[in-house]
Amino acid sequence: MSNEHKNDPLHGITLKVLLNELVEHYGWETLSEFVTINCFQSNPSINSCLKFLRKTPWAREKVEKVYLAMKKSENKN
Repeated sequence: MSNEHKNDPLHGITLKVLLNELVEHYGWETLSEFVTINCFQSNPSINSCLKFLRKTPWAREKVEKVYLAMKKSENKN
């Protein structure tokens, strides 16, 4: 494994897996409070959110930060 991948906590995790885990853990309503984007608030679905997040780097970055915070919190327990 290269150092580049060793230092990337998201390496090997697809956006779909990441989003599914977040929805399962928090639900759409809480996610929409963390990241205020329409695809989380109005008729949310995994596919519509994936489409939006793949095209919108700033939103994807925020969602990834929420995911990393969730994982960090899980590791503390």
